[in-house]
This record gives sequence, C-alpha cells and structure tokens, in this order.
Amino acid sequence: MSKTFPGWRIAVVIPSYRVTTQILDVIARMPTDVERIYVVDDACPDKSGDFVEANAQDLRIVVLKHTINLGVGGAVITGYKAAIADGMDIIVKIDGDGQMDPTLIASFVEPICLGEADYTKGNRFFSLEKIRVMPAIRIFGNAVLSFLTKLSSGYWNLFDPTNGYTAIHADVCRQLPLDKISHRYFFETDMLFRLYTIRALAIDIPMDAKYGDEVSHLKVSRIFSEFLIKHLKNYLKRIFYNYFLRDLSLASVELVFGLFLVIFGTGFGLYHWVLSAQTGVPSSAGTVMLAAMPFLVGLQLILSFIGYDIASVPRRKLHRSKLKRSFTDQNT
Repeated sequence: MSKTFPGWRIAVVIPSYRVTTQILDVIARMPTDVERIYVVDDACPDKSGDFVEANAQDLRIVVLKHTINLGVGGAVITGYKAAIADGMDIIVKIDGDGQMDPTLIASFVEPICLGEADYTKGNRFFSLEKIRVMPAIRIFGNAVLSFLTKLSSGYWNLFDPTNGYTAIHADVCRQLPLDKISHRYFFETDMLFRLYTIRALAIDIPMDAKYGDEVSHLKVSRIFSEFLIKHLKNYLKRIFYNYFLRDLSLASVELVFGLFLVIFGTGFGLYHWVLSAQTGVPSSAGTVMLAAMPFLVGLQLILSFIGYDIASVPRRKLHRSKLKRSFTDQNT
C-alpha cells in the first residue's frame, strides 16, 4: 500500500522495446509508493525482459513477455490487464527510455485519489520557457495532432495528445474495450476516444520533457495518413454515438440542418456560377441570396453545434471513491 496515498494500490506499466540502456535507471528512480512495476517486453530484439530480470533487484518488478511485437499500445494493455488481475487501484504508464521522470508519479496519482479525475495525462506545453528545449518539429506536430485529437476524442480541454505519461483508475480501465484500442502509435489518442465514450473525466498534468540520446521509432511521413484516417473515423463514430445513438438533442438537430443548408447553399451556388460562366448571363441578386443565405445560416448552426460540443467535455468522475466503496462493501 502507498504511504503517501493510504489505502491505494499503485502500479506502473513500462512498455519495453530497445530501452536496455535506460530502463534500469527508470526503475531505480521509482517511488516507494509504487507497489508493483510491470515491465512488458514487447518481443524486444535486445531481450529487455531478460535484461531486467538479470540486472534489477527490485522485488516489485513483474516481467511480462510477448512472443510477437504488438506495439506500445499492445504492451500497455498487457500491463493494464495484469494490474487489474492483481487488484491494483491506479495504473500509471511511463516509458522506459528515460524521458519521463518517475518522481512525478504522485502528481498523476493525486487527482485520481482526490476524486478530481479518472484519467490523467502529461502536458509538456504548460511552461513557455521550457518548451524551448523541445525540437521545433515536435512542437508543430503536437499542435496539429492536438487539434485533430480535440475533434476526434471530444476532450477539447486537453493538449499534447501523444504524451504517454498517464495514470488511470482501475475501475475505469475495466470499462474500456481494451482489445479494441489501437495497439501501436495511435494508442494514446485512441485511449482518449474510448474514455470519452464512457464519459470519463480526464485532465492534463504539467510536466517537463527530457530529450537524451534515445532513438525514436516513429516515422511521421509513414503514419501521417494513417493518423488522419483514424482521427476521421473516431470523429464520425463519436458524433454518431453521442448525438444520435445515445441521445438526441438540439445540437443534433443543429448539426443535421446545418450540414444540409451548407451543402445546399454550396451546391446551388456552384451550379449557378458554372451556368453563368457558360451562358455569359450574370446570376440575379435573388439567385445569389438563395445560395448565400442557406450557407450562412447552416454555417451558424454548425458553429453552434461545435460550441455545444466543446461545452460537453466530461466534468464528473466515473470511478467510485474509496469512502463509497468501503460503505458499499460493509453493507453487502
């Protein structure tokens, strides 16, 4: 049990793939509040699991090994399942490459213990001064991905979506369709989409980034189109789930009519523009207004829908508090 957070069992999951030069230092800096450390060897060519078993003396370590490489998401999901099976309350995920400071774990765990969040994630963009150490390409890439993630996940209040420093309450993790979550580099973003579908409360935790001699295995040019397609799919699914399948509100009506009017106004205007170009006869003022008015009204309805969507960010925790759980257990 944690001394800082009495009554809470805290576990850490470390996906391990080609991090043998950094992972021992990460484990050595693990706070005493952590009860279990799951090192997941994702079919690492360097035999990371064997390396940790041979060189790390920490009795909290549990090494899990994949026979085939499942990607960072697959490794984390394996760790999640093991932590849930072992009765852990909060599961923290950090990387084994030394970029994430294990001493910050308390900052990620505390909001969950206090009932202020179901899921916490790191955000490296809080301090403008410290952003300067971040490579420019990462700043630009994160800005673009953050906007796409806001659209697809519904968490308009979050930033830095690719940040892998996270913590989740085990009760919330149990409700997620873990086997359906993306197993590779889209994992963190897909997690947010899945969390939103169950209306989990997620918040950002300010943190600093550390960049050393680690090698990134993410090829932006290769995964850009893949990410774009997955964001679009998640966005369409989220809108359908939340505004048509589970609920039907004024926002749903605004979206339908807004899209219809924008499409009608655009199509009508383009048709008469082409017709005018072919015949050489200018369109009448009435024709122009008949194209412009539906478009403008539809645009206003869509903006109203977006405003409603932004205001609909989950604000109530999903997991049961320790007090409520204890009371329930006493009466069963």
